[in-house]
Amino acid sequence: MQRPKRWSISPPDERASELAARLKTSPLLAQILLNRGISEQQDCMDFLRPSPKGLADPALMPNLKVAAERIAKAIRDKEKVVVYGDYDVDGITATAILWHAIRHLGGEVDYYIPHRIDEGYGLNAEALAQICDVGAKVIVTVDCGITAVEQAKVACDRGVDLIVTDHHEWHVEEIEGERRPIFPECLTIVHPRLPGSAYPNPHICGAGVAFKLAWGIGLAVCGAEKVDATFREYLVEATALAALGTIADVVPLVGENRILAHWGLGGLKNSKLHGIQALIASANLTGQQLDSYHVGFLLAPRLNACGRMGHAREAVEMLTKADAGRAGEIAIYLETKNRERQGMERKILEQALEQVTLNNFDHEDCRAIVLGGEGWHAGVIGIVASRIVDRTHRPTIMIATTNGHGQGSGRSIPGFNLARALEACGTHLDAFGGHEMAAGLKIQTAKIAEFREAFCKHASDVMSAEMMIPELRLECLAELNLLTEALVKDLKRLGPFGHGNRKPLLCCRGLTIAGPPRRVGKTGDHLQLYVKQAQASMKCIAFNYGNMIDQLRTGTVVDLAIEPQLNEYMGRTSVELEVKDLQFA
Repeated sequence: MQRPKRWSISPPDERASELAARLKTSPLLAQILLNRGISEQQDCMDFLRPSPKGLADPALMPNLKVAAERIAKAIRDKEKVVVYGDYDVDGITATAILWHAIRHLGGEVDYYIPHRIDEGYGLNAEALAQICDVGAKVIVTVDCGITAVEQAKVACDRGVDLIVTDHHEWHVEEIEGERRPIFPECLTIVHPRLPGSAYPNPHICGAGVAFKLAWGIGLAVCGAEKVDATFREYLVEATALAALGTIADVVPLVGENRILAHWGLGGLKNSKLHGIQALIASANLTGQQLDSYHVGFLLAPRLNACGRMGHAREAVEMLTKADAGRAGEIAIYLETKNRERQGMERKILEQALEQVTLNNFDHEDCRAIVLGGEGWHAGVIGIVASRIVDRTHRPTIMIATTNGHGQGSGRSIPGFNLARALEACGTHLDAFGGHEMAAGLKIQTAKIAEFREAFCKHASDVMSAEMMIPELRLECLAELNLLTEALVKDLKRLGPFGHGNRKPLLCCRGLTIAGPPRRVGKTGDHLQLYVKQAQASMKCIAFNYGNMIDQLRTGTVVDLAIEPQLNEYMGRTSVELEVKDLQFA
């Protein structure tokens, strides 16, 4: 059964018809562009046709030029550079982007990926010491490092240049009522949101930062305003890796992020990287034109499974050093780990939901959830936290405990900043970090109860009652006869879709159910129905609405929040409606 949702329908914009005429498109598409705050003709055209020319100058990112010039010097002087990555898709792809860039420019480069369970997120002091001891002259972090204040001193003490590139929140301290950032001691920090930053894309992910740094290194090595043709070709190829990281890390797909995702998705199908082709083959997607769904739900989980259930270095090897044969072997291994992860996830989710019910965490007075379990797999709890959020619409922290220590992972809802919430409860934690929608922590088992109390109190203090009801944002009212094949193709031009650029949802009011609804799916969880309005009729599929069949009969009048799709069957294409919510008229 779906949770009740709060419908928010954008009002009609009187400019839509005129804008549609200028763009030579439908008024409905023009309305959606206006809903997204895009009203100027050129801006609309840029949105509908994303161009690499819209990418920001790498030099605008704070300290990127300093970092690029130091790495360029290391390349010229044959100094060893080590890229210190992270074990999620963003960190894996960011590592691969820089590794390939430095190798392409003739540098000596290696990488290090921490073990999720044994080392946890971020810089590890012991690992840094080992990297320094084996001859690294420059260490570049990707997708981590901004909170590694103590650990960074290891490189500094050994005279090794540490460059931190990250996009996560940094720690702050309050001195005499003034909040001040705490940054690690290092050669420089490349981060889009540093104080005083003029960088136009504050929501770029770790792979995006790595892509921009790779571009900057190319400029520094070439010593010109533009990179040479061969390195430009590499950067085009690297957009495929950047797209994987951008979509998987659920950053807003607008502006520069959307450009990287658009061009990277286009390049995935024909990528020259053996690892990308092996990954695509393992998901049975060879030859297909890929979109954000394929990345977010089919490719990214395979890459993530390696870090969750084993060690992410195999995934990085697949995207860097591996030849075709080895890449295929690793892809099969990732598939095995992904299936293992799915089984573990189902088991932990069942236990977590039992805790939610037993402790009344889904009561309307409870605005956040903190769950803990001895022996839970720390590599899977983040996904389970997402599942709990989907079911309860509450910020959720999952903590895997063992031997008196806990490792936690959290997911949030729109409007609740998880990183700031953990900061507010930081006295109960050993370590924490992340961003608005996802974060991680370390805690002593004995402190979980007091942390839960503090976290839930913070949620109660900052969350309104309205935030507890999931909002469904609908673009406009639409008549059934307007939902044509041409319109659906038009709507696809708004992609790639994801966080910050949602798939268009339309509101159809006063539809009459034509004929008895039918339960479908292996267990009858879904509902198939036909609706009509005036002379138009259309087939609908409503996932997870199967138990509403007794409330819906021929002649029942309903309002639907729908996503129009194209259905191809026996050589015939027709429009079908995917029901995202249903209300009685």
